[in-house]
Amino acid sequence: MEFSYEDVRKSVLDSALPEVAFDGWSDDVLARAGAAAGVDADLMHLAFPNGVSDLVVAFSKQGDQLMLAALADPTELKIRDRIRQGVRARLEVDTPYREAARRAAGWLSLPRRQALGGQLVFQTSSHIWHWAGDTATDYNYYSKRLILCGVLGATRLVWFGDESEGFEKTWAFLDRRIDNVMQFEKAKAKWRSASDNDRKPFSAFLNKLARRRYKSDTA
Repeated sequence: MEFSYEDVRKSVLDSALPEVAFDGWSDDVLARAGAAAGVDADLMHLAFPNGVSDLVVAFSKQGDQLMLAALADPTELKIRDRIRQGVRARLEVDTPYREAARRAAGWLSLPRRQALGGQLVFQTSSHIWHWAGDTATDYNYYSKRLILCGVLGATRLVWFGDESEGFEKTWAFLDRRIDNVMQFEKAKAKWRSASDNDRKPFSAFLNKLARRRYKSDTA
């Protein structure tokens, strides 16, 4: 019977998620999940050469795939609604595994793992923008995704602690963040189109918005 390493990772991840909720992300949990999935040690080494890091990556990729499968055709939606729907879908597919997602965020927050965490949220952001129809190839490609990374990260932190019905607090927070970003982007567009003499007040306004967003993120 033919199989792929992706199939092995999926099988092991399915076995690991119930344990992760209690024991966190560790090589010990990975080993137990492999045994429960009936995967021998040699194949585990090939499928997870970086140990539990590869299991965390598999969890993130699975969430991205489920998100994309849950999203409908965005053609009739405004851009802000597309982004809102993308972020919401990404969190909703993780809802059955919220404790595992919380522990993954904690695991990725350690200094030596932050680069991996940044790569994973950037991939999620890129998937959302691609679904939303973004075709940017210049610096906007990166700026859009980095801004969305901030929205995703901040909204996920609210979601972790949200006990309101239907995560109403999380979605209200998401709406406010997207409104702030849209306001910032509109002001930035006006600044670019203004003459050099006219840019000074817009520059001051952009700085004010940036400080406001920083205070909101760190509050």
